[in-house]
Amino acid sequence: MDVLDKLEILTDAAKYDAACTSSGGDRGSRKGYIGNTSASVAGCCHSFSADGRCVSLLKVLMTNCCVYDCKYCVNRRSNDTRRAAFTPEELADLTIQFYRRNYIEGLFLSSGVLRSPDYTTELMIRCLHLLRETYRFNGYIHAKAIPGTSPELVEQLGFLADRLSVNIELPSEAGLRALAPDKTKQAILAPMDQIRTRGQQSREELVKYRHAPRFAPAGQSTQLIVGATADSDLHILRLTQGLYDRYRLKRVFYSAYVPVVEHTLLPSRDTKPPLLREHRLYQADWLLRFYGFRAEELLDDAHPDFNPLVDPKCSWALSHLDFFPVEVNTADYETLLRIPGVGVVSAKRILASRRVRRLRVEDLKRLGVVMKRAQYFLTASGKMAEGLRFTPDSLLRGLIAAERSSLPQPEMEQLSLFA
Repeated sequence: MDVLDKLEILTDAAKYDAACTSSGGDRGSRKGYIGNTSASVAGCCHSFSADGRCVSLLKVLMTNCCVYDCKYCVNRRSNDTRRAAFTPEELADLTIQFYRRNYIEGLFLSSGVLRSPDYTTELMIRCLHLLRETYRFNGYIHAKAIPGTSPELVEQLGFLADRLSVNIELPSEAGLRALAPDKTKQAILAPMDQIRTRGQQSREELVKYRHAPRFAPAGQSTQLIVGATADSDLHILRLTQGLYDRYRLKRVFYSAYVPVVEHTLLPSRDTKPPLLREHRLYQADWLLRFYGFRAEELLDDAHPDFNPLVDPKCSWALSHLDFFPVEVNTADYETLLRIPGVGVVSAKRILASRRVRRLRVEDLKRLGVVMKRAQYFLTASGKMAEGLRFTPDSLLRGLIAAERSSLPQPEMEQLSLFA
């Protein structure tokens, strides 16, 4: 099998891994090296950098051969699929050739488990060592730390990559036992804890020694599969909150489960991926990271799942109508962020503008406030939008209508003449 055949197989096998986004790394240009990960080229696979530019990286597996038999995975050992494996030399050469042709700006490297986690990680380390030392590649590299890998190898991997990630995949330990019996909770969390601790030590060393080696400077992330098990949105969001609090993750990624196998423990093959649910979880994740919300505020045991018709912030506002309306001329930053339709940027603009003069309702749209949502929840100089009248029921209908155009539309059907 030649390299291009391997590339076709192993890039296709990597398509279900969603943990591929802005790196947040800042590896500047170095004399004698090629590439960089400055903030304006944040090494992403078909994503957007901070300056709005679409950038890409080679997203590939080291091998899709796997000794594990996770029931949801297309690369599990019991699945009848074409297998391939790169040698470290082949993948390093392929990556640098793609970079020189301006096809990519970095590498996203994951792998099935060949023989054992340690053996597979050693192959990945050899590949990355060739890129960094032989080819002098200074661009962005995101590498997957395989659960069960020895701490010594995780440390070597972290000094070669900009970001590490350890995929949890299934949100509950019961789901892990049922669908991925070869994996354990401890095997997943141990490297996450090591990456957090070693990353903190590295940052402290850099304060003392400017040229100290940097361990995973862009931090770590993980991925959760949504819809493969019966776990509620509340369970997933609580897990997410715990990961951010304990392990200081940069991102938690959510991947709507795509049925690839028929199994009694999994949704049937004709089940559509829960893309809207994935979207709501990403919106809630944004509220946790940037808006000061906690998981327990957004959902509770009485309402364990998000309303798919409205975004999580609007849903929270509907259940806390006593908190509103908020006067934009006097509210603090944290209170402004609670208003649906007011984001981080528009809240800062409000604070800056009201130092000059009192704001009116008609000023808010120019500051970036999404008034089709925000108009129900704020006042400016004591006044709401002119002519606005609503009840709790009509408020819900108005919020649903405001978002209807962005929601998936039902498929059109040809009516039967005889139905």
